[in-house]
Formats: sequence, C-alpha cells, structure tokens
Amino acid sequence: MKKILSTALLALFAVNVAYAQAPAAAPAADCEAQAVSKSGKPLAGAAKTAFMKKCQGGTAAPSACEEKAVGKNGKPLAGAAKKAFMKKCEADAVK
Repeated sequence: MKKILSTALLALFAVNVAYAQAPAAAPAADCEAQAVSKSGKPLAGAAKTAFMKKCQGGTAAPSACEEKAVGKNGKPLAGAAKKAFMKKCEADAVK
C-alpha cells in the first residue's frame, strides 16, 4: 500500500512540474502570432527573425547610444544615419 501511495505522489509531483513549465512556451507562440506585416501577411526571412528577437527580448532598456541617436531637429535618427551613429558610438564606448 505504501508503495502505491508513494508512486502516486511521485506521479502527481512530476505532472505538477511539467505543468509549471508549459506556460513558458506561450510567449514564443504569442510572438509568432504577432509576426505580421502592415499589409496583414505573415513575416518571413530576416524580417521575421528580427521581429522574433525583439519580441522575445522583452522590454529591455535602450542603450546609452540609442538615447543619443537624435538628429539636429530633435527627431530620432533612422536608417543609414542611425546605423552609422550607433556603430561609431558603440566603438567609442568600448575604448
């Protein structure tokens, strides 16, 4: 009788551990569902990879370089200008 009871308790514990780990996969599925372009089509390739990385990364604080990436007009830099600024700023930060 003790053997059956201990086996049942062990099985319940194993199910509880497995159930506790299952919700951890939900955010990845949520990001997958959100990976849609402005036109409503699912993202693919590099765009999907970048989106998934950003989505799963959570709400990380922007780096000091990102905060400084502002043009003369006060608007955030974009495109090639931002890329060049970030490259230079991060290289200077390493020194």
